[in-house]
Amino acid sequence: MRASRRVLVVVLVCLSSFCLSRFAVAQQSDAVVAERVLGPQWKQVSRRAGMIFEGTVVTTAAPIAADDGTVPGATAAVELRFRVDEAIAGVERGQVVTIHEWAGAWSRHRPMRSGERILIFLYPPSRLGLTSPVGGSLGQVALDASGKNVAKRRPAAVVGLGPGLRNESSQQPRLPGGAGGVSVVQLERAISSAREE
Repeated sequence: MRASRRVLVVVLVCLSSFCLSRFAVAQQSDAVVAERVLGPQWKQVSRRAGMIFEGTVVTTAAPIAADDGTVPGATAAVELRFRVDEAIAGVERGQVVTIHEWAGAWSRHRPMRSGERILIFLYPPSRLGLTSPVGGSLGQVALDASGKNVAKRRPAAVVGLGPGLRNESSQQPRLPGGAGGVSVVQLERAISSAREE
């Protein structure tokens, strides 16, 4: 009887150790995938964002005149609207987010089109009510039509994205499995973990 208890204890210890190591590998693989998709500064991008969500672009680049009163004291800006499909930080699922972005910043990242599914990292709005994707194109991840996976092609990132956010290469990042195999859920776990550190 004692021998069978010892064997049972050894088996349970081995199983729990195996499960914990599998969990650690899964956590690491989320971080590895995040770095491959979002770049080496992915944790910094995640932490700097005031709003992070997976959503659908509703309207794009509607120009706002500098003197129309919508954005007080602002220079020329554009207005964009997104429907939040999955909230990660600073927003709620189902919310329609309207942002105002300085027209100069708009021209420096990948343009978005209505109906596009996107994972986006937005700076907290400035005192003028303006925001933009963190790190320009680094803060935009195109998703496939289902919104569940990263699109197969990731646009080239902008070089020189401000203090601490530099992309040393304008090369298009290589994504695992042609990127079609990278799920948004993996990225969400990695982003949430980075924001909690």
